[in-house]
Amino acid sequence: MPRPARILAFGDNVVDCYRDQNLMFPGGNCINHAVFAHRAGAETAYVGAVCDDDAGSLIRRALIDEGVDVASLRIEPGQTAYCVIETQDGDRVFVGANLGVSIIAPSRADLARLSDFDAVHTGRSSHVDAWLPRFAELTKISYDLATVHDPERIAQVAPHCFLIAFSAGSATRKEALVLAECARTAGARWCLVTRGVEGALLAGETGIVEVPAEPVDAIDTLGAGDTYIANVLVGLLDGVQPEAVLTKAAEAAAQTCLMRGAFGHGAPMSVDLSNMMSLEEVYRTTRPARTPEEA
Repeated sequence: MPRPARILAFGDNVVDCYRDQNLMFPGGNCINHAVFAHRAGAETAYVGAVCDDDAGSLIRRALIDEGVDVASLRIEPGQTAYCVIETQDGDRVFVGANLGVSIIAPSRADLARLSDFDAVHTGRSSHVDAWLPRFAELTKISYDLATVHDPERIAQVAPHCFLIAFSAGSATRKEALVLAECARTAGARWCLVTRGVEGALLAGETGIVEVPAEPVDAIDTLGAGDTYIANVLVGLLDGVQPEAVLTKAAEAAAQTCLMRGAFGHGAPMSVDLSNMMSLEEVYRTTRPARTPEEA
């Protein structure tokens, strides 16, 4: 029997704060990916930074409970990252955030681990683009560009990617196909474009596969896109046919929409929100992690 795929998720984390319910949930693209990929059958590890506060403890405890390796999880002074969310008609709306200590560069020990994994997953929220060439020397890269569809940014990231993913809930089918073609032309081996209620498409060396979304009465769509990415990466690493990969991913994403938070593990909210910034301010002021030259 072949061994499970091994995936390391590197980078961002948050606790998602639902103020109206006084609840917080562990989340963030890379945290979610580590959990959903493990649920899909992979062995996973997470590398990132939290603090010794209630939010950081929740993240660490949830990862351990989900079977994710946290040997390289850093505990730093300061505040664990958080994001404030409201739910409107089952869809999540981001209100504000503070990234706390979550933006980190890989250490020598982190890099030394990468070659033991079949892939590393990271994304735009982790701010480690300068490290992608180094990551690509050591293993395959899965990267979530989320809602960033800028051709120049795609051209910078895609050449390093085994799998690149986009969120395009408001895009037409034609626009999604153009986006996938742009990423593939730039060098990505596989490209996933999730389209919300319209489903998703996966473009690769065997052509384009599309599946509709599984119809559900969504409670919370947070984490659905991350579920897609994780299941697609695991399936591709396992050598599963693209049609079956995308169908399973759609089914898993539908299940994610039936729970509050990305993957559960809610706790009473215990976060100081006094330093919350608007998302525009977060994007404007966040500095990337140290570059290889600075490290």
